[in-house]
Amino acid sequence: MATDQKTGPKSVLPADHVAALGDDIRRCDAERLLALFGALTGARPRMWGPTMIGFGSYQYRLASGRQGDTFVIGFAPRKAEMVIYLMGHISNEPGFAALLQRLGPHRMGKSCLYLRNLDRIDMNVLEELARRSIAALRARYDVSVQ
Repeated sequence: MATDQKTGPKSVLPADHVAALGDDIRRCDAERLLALFGALTGARPRMWGPTMIGFGSYQYRLASGRQGDTFVIGFAPRKAEMVIYLMGHISNEPGFAALLQRLGPHRMGKSCLYLRNLDRIDMNVLEELARRSIAALRARYDVSVQ
């Protein structure tokens, strides 16, 4: 049985959330990511909480026994920067560091990629990072595309 999660599918339409963004750059970047991640996953976007837009889903189970559902790849248009969620935990894969060097201005957390403006990065590199993350999840989990 999945535990209660703060983050989960919501009824708000991602297109409505994106259209309501006050920042033109953030709105344009979000529209580009909607198209890119939709094409890569074959999934419709869904809101996962108040600001996160996710594509596809899978159920995870941690060594602690905790389990839940989350999206395969997603993003959150935040005021200061765009947060991209690379859920495949690919940071230890060969070539990952080299891809990040080619990406352009960014910050990287454990599975979060922070970007200020998509016009300042190499979109081909972002697409490759997204592809690798999605493939890593599909290799480990039963991924649902709805």
